[in-house]
Amino acid sequence: MTLENGTYAAAADGLEPLPGGKIRIVIADDHPIFRDGLRKLLSLEDDFEVVAEANDGKEVLDILEQLEPDIVLLDLKMPGIDGLTALQRLQTIKTKTKVIVLTASEDKNQFVQAMKFGTSGIVLKQTATDLLIKAIRKVHLGEIWLDSHTTAAVMRQFAAPVEPIPVGRDRERSPLSAREREIVALVAQGYKNKEMAEKMFISEQTVKNHLHNIFDKLGVSDRLELALYAIHKNLHNG
Repeated sequence: MTLENGTYAAAADGLEPLPGGKIRIVIADDHPIFRDGLRKLLSLEDDFEVVAEANDGKEVLDILEQLEPDIVLLDLKMPGIDGLTALQRLQTIKTKTKVIVLTASEDKNQFVQAMKFGTSGIVLKQTATDLLIKAIRKVHLGEIWLDSHTTAAVMRQFAAPVEPIPVGRDRERSPLSAREREIVALVAQGYKNKEMAEKMFISEQTVKNHLHNIFDKLGVSDRLELALYAIHKNLHNG
């Protein structure tokens, strides 16, 4: 996980850079003027193509079924089916489309919920245009993008154990080994399993076994939570 211009971007495991061609984008927002302005801005980029616009969550789901775009820029507050509900329903649909939440909301709980529902990025509407453009390209390549204003809230939520007393005791009984701490640092730096195996001169299966043990010890469920936990606890520098 790297820090770029105040924003965290974490590489997702097993995802290689996608081949050339335009990034097909859908804008989902209930304000026509905002959609129109954003479409014009994105159209200035040679590798972007806005293929559709949606006014609410239902339209988003319909468009995904028909077009399966690469990226959806999703507002959270929309009439009818809102952004969070649309995100939740997307989890049951087999699609390669990645979602970036683009919102003016200041509700940190919504940001955390959006991450749990599988969004690949969160960008505030007041963010500079060049950072939004960079976020779209990063997410298209399989990375996670968190606006710096939302990172702290998400880290606190993911780092907090659900059952503080039992988990805390478990962690005292089972501290991370030196090898496990090394793997945590590499995950936070964006290394994939295969890359970690090569760097550490171990098999990819051994890396997976270590990750399983690390998840169990730290009470996290996936690589993103682990990377956020590592940054929160300052474990990402090895």
